[in-house]
Amino acid sequence: MKDRIILSQNKSNALPPLIIIFIVSVLISCGEKKEGSAEQENTEAETVANVGVNELSQKEREDGWELLFDGESTEGWRGYGKDSFPEGWTIEDGAMKVEGTGAGEAGGGGDIIYDEEFKDFELSLEWKVSEGGNSGIFYLAEEIEGERIFASAPEMQILDNERHPDARLGENGNRQSGSLYDLIPAEPQNAKPVGEWNKVSIIVYRGTVVHVQNGENVVEYHLWTDEWEEMVQSSKFKKWKNFLNAGGDDKKGYIGLQDHGDDVWFRNIKIKKL
Repeated sequence: MKDRIILSQNKSNALPPLIIIFIVSVLISCGEKKEGSAEQENTEAETVANVGVNELSQKEREDGWELLFDGESTEGWRGYGKDSFPEGWTIEDGAMKVEGTGAGEAGGGGDIIYDEEFKDFELSLEWKVSEGGNSGIFYLAEEIEGERIFASAPEMQILDNERHPDARLGENGNRQSGSLYDLIPAEPQNAKPVGEWNKVSIIVYRGTVVHVQNGENVVEYHLWTDEWEEMVQSSKFKKWKNFLNAGGDDKKGYIGLQDHGDDVWFRNIKIKKL
């Protein structure tokens, strides 16, 4: 009798053949989807990897990215406050280069800007710096007669943190690479050594600003807020009203690259309007 009961129980717990076939087919289908997804990701990664310097991938073009520098010409760029591209800047090995004078901001061709104003955007580029080098990336700059670009534009710092004295000045490292210059330090501080390319992005969207350096968000702040005004009023920028109102009434401005008298290279400069 016990044997019969066990047998009966086993029969009641067994899965019907059709259900077993269904489960197996679902498992096989999931496996195929995972394999297909992996193949798609690998293809996309290979496509990005195969894109050359100063070029856009097909996906970037579809997403609305625009090149601001093609590696061969200075088209679209001019000196700040000037009608033409200045001497002191050259193109070297597919990069736009500041020819260092060793005289800091006192010499050279001066800062350059891209001749279009941007409002909400993501700017992406790569830079490398010479030993002891200093430069910066300006955004939301206004071109105001008699004023330097830094009087109206926030700056993402470019620096050789190991050698340039600015790395030890300011407060809490707020003059080191990736920082909002002299206001907010880049954290973590992940700049690469002299001679290596650093990839950075600046995102500006309705007053929110993010600095990204080598794949990490290192600065975040919010323009035109009470906190922004308090921070500026406690800094050396308090005497420049146009800095406090970065972007002016229209909340837009120029992208600028700084000539600080040192050799610095820029490439893969591209922007996406948001």
